[in-house]
Amino acid sequence: MPTPEPHAACGQQRLAKAISQSAALLPEPPQRLLLAYSGGLDSSVLLHLLAQMPALQLRAIHVHHGLQAQADDWVEHCQQQCRRLGVPLIIERVHVERRGDGLEASARRARHAAFARHLEAGEYLVLAHHLDDQAETFLLRVLRGAGPDGLAAMRPWRSFAPGILWRPLLATSRAQILAYAQESGIAWIDDPSNQDARFERNWLRREIMPRLQQRLPEAARNVAQCARLQAETVSLLQADDEAVLETAAPSSPLALDTLRQLPPERATRVFRHWVRRQGLPPLPGRASHWLQTELARPADDRQSELCWGDARLLRWRDALYQAPGIAPLPDDFQALWDGRAPLLLPNGLCWQLEGATGFATPLRVLARQGGEKIQLPGRQHRHLLKHALQQATIAPWLRRAWPLLIDPGGQVLAHGELHSAALEAWLAQHQAHLSLYIPTQ
Repeated sequence: MPTPEPHAACGQQRLAKAISQSAALLPEPPQRLLLAYSGGLDSSVLLHLLAQMPALQLRAIHVHHGLQAQADDWVEHCQQQCRRLGVPLIIERVHVERRGDGLEASARRARHAAFARHLEAGEYLVLAHHLDDQAETFLLRVLRGAGPDGLAAMRPWRSFAPGILWRPLLATSRAQILAYAQESGIAWIDDPSNQDARFERNWLRREIMPRLQQRLPEAARNVAQCARLQAETVSLLQADDEAVLETAAPSSPLALDTLRQLPPERATRVFRHWVRRQGLPPLPGRASHWLQTELARPADDRQSELCWGDARLLRWRDALYQAPGIAPLPDDFQALWDGRAPLLLPNGLCWQLEGATGFATPLRVLARQGGEKIQLPGRQHRHLLKHALQQATIAPWLRRAWPLLIDPGGQVLAHGELHSAALEAWLAQHQAHLSLYIPTQ
């Protein structure tokens, strides 16, 4: 490895100190790192710095988006730099699905999905975001009308997939990074899309931030400081949010009655925190009005929903649920099943008989049509399946997704996880179990 020039050595010490100070705030000392390496200035400098820290086990990942004509050349550049530094490199090619929130957001989703696929348990995913990136993120969210959570901008670290996402240069300016790269003779890629002012971040970086810093040289640092203070405030609020959710939603559904006891603004905050905890994207502005409308409604059997992007929430009775990824069964679905092998249904559910070799005779499996009756365990008469499902508080979306199991005489033996007295007796006699589940990939 080449010996740094004197000025570069000073720059290296300064940046290495910034990394060390950031590492001291992590939940565990970093040992195994996966660097997101685009080949650009910031990640190239971070690669150079981390490669010179022998206590760290470093590898890198380069995501090939296929959005630029030079993408293959960038792969070759990254391979050359990693070979020179002795850093193992993963090349991951992704397909970017363009959605309504723009190309940048779509590329970021594809990139983060690739990171999650390769990050190992306990490993740190290292991103090269710096102080100027933080200031730009804060200002962009101000312009979009974000609240305190959005204005907290990027966190120095957070949980990600099976490991931790870490931004060790978040207190380091772009000017410091550029100076170190030039002094050390580091080669990097210039992505032409970074010059396109049609993208909001590029417009802010190229046209607005220079004007601010010409008038106020500490503008970027002060704006980033605002983001840090917002993050501290949000951490305190989130601790209270978690305490409320322990009562309102110890499991997945969010009980609306608990939210009714809170001031409207507080209820909305807890609602947004629950949505984040479900792994859903940030709520739109109209979500607050939707929630207050639902809180004003009595607990009944009516169902409503909130949709944004690809996400969907369902209100049923007096709780909120994340919409399951289970489609209704097709109305015309029918099949014969002897129980000897699992039965995969068209909507992705699977029925499996365990503990017995199979049913004495094949049974019909079909979608619910309405008007069916079932005799439940402990009951003397048959009841409408609709009423039985309501009494068992089975959610409407499960009622539409669950299959019926019918014996040769036309009697309903089961509807999904709701079993008849006859089926329960047969299962007990054969020490068997009938399970309905979504197979894992």
